[in-house]
Amino acid sequence: MPVSRYNQMSDSQARTHEQPAPRWLLISGVGLAAIAGYVNAATLIGTYHVPISHMSGAVARVSIDAVNGDLGELIIAALLFASFLAGAVLSGTVIGSDKLMPGRRYGATLLIEAVALTIAAWAFMHQDHRAAYWAALACGIQNAMATSYCGLVIRTTHVTGIVTDIGILIGHWLRHRREEPWRMLFLSGLLLGFALGGAAGAAAWRWLGLYAMWPAAAVVGMAGCGYLLWRRHHRGDYGNAW
Repeated sequence: MPVSRYNQMSDSQARTHEQPAPRWLLISGVGLAAIAGYVNAATLIGTYHVPISHMSGAVARVSIDAVNGDLGELIIAALLFASFLAGAVLSGTVIGSDKLMPGRRYGATLLIEAVALTIAAWAFMHQDHRAAYWAALACGIQNAMATSYCGLVIRTTHVTGIVTDIGILIGHWLRHRREEPWRMLFLSGLLLGFALGGAAGAAAWRWLGLYAMWPAAAVVGMAGCGYLLWRRHHRGDYGNAW
């Protein structure tokens, strides 16, 4: 089959299966990105000066500290990485799928994240550096909750992939290739949510100091309870998963 014909068929099939993102996806995605930005900013200011919502910085620190022989800093960075990874493993175990769809155990996952953030808030309040590990665990849980929707990769705790995808969409439009507008709206919303969440985290540190992590724990806990209530109301539509 000619490559051009194959590409035409692939594009046609992709358009057939694409659909605009529902409003709940945009709202929940932006909200989760804001939470991650908040937690990341508060942790950066209050405890360990390495981002905990994504692992590029932690892995870089492991490499640098290994070469420099700084065992203490190496252990901290390695534990941040291990905490984030453990959160992703936990989330994958509870939810059991990387495709986003209503009815899966997002409520339980959000409540587990809220518990991790509550422990982080308590440690944060007592100036315990282990707060960063619990915050990284929470971010790992959140980032692994759902990773794809209609072929779009979803990440809510870092923006590198989001910026890359926005750039790809712009490049496609410049080549006059048809793209679904909802993709740009959704990705831009995630980027804006993370940025605004980071600003809120910095402001919370200024106003609340060592108590800055508590609002994030409370919001995630309420989101988890809200999902469980919604899930209970729609139990007949999606089975018994919670």
